[in-house]
Amino acid sequence: MSAPATERAVAAGGGERAAQRRRLLLGAMVGSGGALLALGLWLAGVLEPFEVKTWDWRARLMARPGKATSQVVTILLDQSSLDWCKDDQGLAWPWPRETYRAITDFCSRGGAKAVVFDMIYSEPSAYDASDDPGFGDAMRRYGRAVGAMFLSATNKNAATTWPQYQPEGRIAVSGLDAWIARARPRAFAFPRAEFPTPEIGSGPAFLANTNLPADSIDGVYRREPLFNTFDGRVVPSEALAAYLAGNQGSHNLSISPGSLAIDGRGIAVDSDGRAILRYRGPTKTHAAKSAASVIQAEIRIENGERNEKEDLDPAFFKDKYVFFGVTAAGLFDLKPSPMSGAYPAVEINATMLDNLLSGDFMRPLPFLATLLISLLLAAGAGIAVSTASGAGRSALAYLVFIPLAPLLGIAAYAAGWWLQVVALELGCVFALAGSSVLSYATEGKQKRYIKGAFKQYLSPAVIEELIAHPERLKLGGERRELSIFFSDMQGFTSVSEALTPEELTALLNDYLSAMTDIIQEEGGTIDKYEGDAIIAFWNAPLDLPDHAVRAMRAALRCQARLAELRPAFKGRVGKDLYMRVGINSGPAVVGNMGSRTRFDYTMLGDAVNLASRLEGINKQYGTYTMISASTLKLAGDAYPVRELSRVAVVGRKEPVTVYEPMTSEEYAARRPVLDAFAPALSLYYAGKFGEAEAAFGALADRDPPSKAYAAKCRELAASPPDGAWNGVWVMTQK
Repeated sequence: MSAPATERAVAAGGGERAAQRRRLLLGAMVGSGGALLALGLWLAGVLEPFEVKTWDWRARLMARPGKATSQVVTILLDQSSLDWCKDDQGLAWPWPRETYRAITDFCSRGGAKAVVFDMIYSEPSAYDASDDPGFGDAMRRYGRAVGAMFLSATNKNAATTWPQYQPEGRIAVSGLDAWIARARPRAFAFPRAEFPTPEIGSGPAFLANTNLPADSIDGVYRREPLFNTFDGRVVPSEALAAYLAGNQGSHNLSISPGSLAIDGRGIAVDSDGRAILRYRGPTKTHAAKSAASVIQAEIRIENGERNEKEDLDPAFFKDKYVFFGVTAAGLFDLKPSPMSGAYPAVEINATMLDNLLSGDFMRPLPFLATLLISLLLAAGAGIAVSTASGAGRSALAYLVFIPLAPLLGIAAYAAGWWLQVVALELGCVFALAGSSVLSYATEGKQKRYIKGAFKQYLSPAVIEELIAHPERLKLGGERRELSIFFSDMQGFTSVSEALTPEELTALLNDYLSAMTDIIQEEGGTIDKYEGDAIIAFWNAPLDLPDHAVRAMRAALRCQARLAELRPAFKGRVGKDLYMRVGINSGPAVVGNMGSRTRFDYTMLGDAVNLASRLEGINKQYGTYTMISASTLKLAGDAYPVRELSRVAVVGRKEPVTVYEPMTSEEYAARRPVLDAFAPALSLYYAGKFGEAEAAFGALADRDPPSKAYAAKCRELAASPPDGAWNGVWVMTQK
């Protein structure tokens, strides 16, 4: 190679290295800028609503028992306990205090380490004058009971001083005054408090604050204080009170900025004295017994009737911290938590004690560590994109860096730290996007980059279909074979009249949400809601070859889900709720219909009308799910069915054969009735009304359709049909 050529090669190599260095520097600068911008938004509080949702996801994903989870148990005043007390004992709510005395004595008998009553008992018992003193004396004898009080900032009727009947024992927290002066905590010192009655309040070793604060941003319970103050006193949380009651003696408590120490256990706290809870799992995290089972066992012990094989053994509570609380939905002590929107408040307190005993409260990652991780992550993302050659490598950078923040967040959670995932993720996004724009501005590669890098982000299936065929957004429709679903709630008018508008709206939202989730999971398209009615269809806009099976499965799943929800709904409306469903398959016109400025994606046709009629004629037979012969033909033997009838519906000349679908389990359970129903139906079709009536009558008390047919046969026997009998049941109303 000649000298000039060599010089040119060296210069080219040097230029390429210089360009590479420039790209590295620009990528690092863009990434660092993105990280700082995201951190600024975090510090300004803009990202907090999103961050807490990712925290809740991490909390659910990583929920595990702790070292001390088995030491904490609960006694739950659940719906079954309420029912037992009402039905077997004749005791309405609120219960007499004698029931809580029995719980205290049973736990004392079993050697429980401490018992916390998560109820205030602020009003005297409505039963007997000895009711309150008896409960108070039981707690006093036990010596390790914790009662509840309610700290308040607004209740003008609440007390402003500590009651004299409560023992003088105080809880000392070293450094408290200095910490309050420096941290200036909000809602930490309360001016008012609601106490239990003197007869009850003088019994427990401690009174604990039951007023749990929720996160102000969304009302979810993620962070809680271990104590507050009132009238110059430290008022422990139920968790701290349980710990102190169960470990009587001297204790060393101290607080300083960012840290609370309890007998050598260090707990990270924020400026309001709150610690981040590490939730263990779903609503019944800790071992639980119903209040009814404990009370019954104690009564039988006191009466000398104890049967060891059947009764709860007091030893179950040996050396356990016991929390008594409410889970019955009607008593309104359920709170939103990262685990659930309706999480028992008693479990929140139990979780706090679990964290204290296990020594694993969560900790916020220090700001400097968050800053360093964010800068490194975003700078790496910026460099990766700015130095990538080609759309494929740029896309790979996105695939690598976008999941890193959530993965780091999970790893940090496992180590006990709250890492700001949204700030890190947003910093990465800013870095990736900024570097992409920079590449476009300097190298003209924007179009190829976006095409390669963003293929990973897929829209929902329907949106993809519309993107692929934008002409479908125009007015007009197409003829397709659909499976059509109509549902309606039985007796909804009477339900709506008994509820306030707010209660009715809440009920409808819960019901429609549960049903809609199932329909959409099965690939259905919601056409519309009409009050409590749901109209849906399958096989449009996307092709679903098994649309009839999907529609049937959706109907059966909806009925099963409603059965699960029925007890809770009954508690809200006072009656059982049932849903009627009609399904038909056939050709219909489906598409966007309306005006040029506003339209709906909906359907029209005779098949639609028939599905609506089938829903309504369930009333005639006492059934809740009905399908047409055309749906059965398409679905085949996916689900067992029984032939119900040949019907002629209002507005339609041709009769249609209808069927009642069911799950295999339901079919097996009802087999004797179904086997007897079929020959009775054949007698009806043959016009042998007397014989049919006798056959249906034998089933009438077990099978609503048989009851309906028995009545129909009597009617036809008394007034035989004119002309030839074809077995068709003619409907005279919709």
